[in-house]
Amino acid sequence: MKLKIIEIPDPLLREKSLPVEGVDSQLATFMHDMLETMYHAGGVGLAAPQVGVLKRIVVIDTSRDEEKQKPLLMANPEIVWRSEEKEECSEGCLSVPNQYAPVERAYAVKVRFLNEKNEMVELTAEGFLARAVQHELDHLDGIIFIDYVSPLKRKMMVKRLEKQRRKAAKEE
Repeated sequence: MKLKIIEIPDPLLREKSLPVEGVDSQLATFMHDMLETMYHAGGVGLAAPQVGVLKRIVVIDTSRDEEKQKPLLMANPEIVWRSEEKEECSEGCLSVPNQYAPVERAYAVKVRFLNEKNEMVELTAEGFLARAVQHELDHLDGIIFIDYVSPLKRKMMVKRLEKQRRKAAKEE
């Protein structure tokens, strides 16, 4: 089932998410709904707060067009190690549509989480996958990628987004 993605300035995006007790069939279904929503929106990651649910749940799939899908469904994910090596790349977000900015993040991370079968998994990720993990886990703590840019740039991005919304509303 496709869910509604909330956008800034929705205050839910600034809340800290709560851990889940474990992954049961109901939660696994929700994770798959999140995945379907993310694919439909053309994203590579989605955190539960982005669909209005304050639970520590994230889905990610960094596979490209013709590649076989490689979804990661994570409950209670936590980064247990970050590389000292950093990398700066442009990021975007489904909750801040059509806005992009360079963000510096650790090049590699090790993340521990419960998968959709309630199994504890530890994964080492590098490059784009590591970036997606860090971006989505930020959402669980009420952090959005635009928080990493200067206040002036952030203000400009929000103004552009508001302008896009006004234009879209006029076209309806």
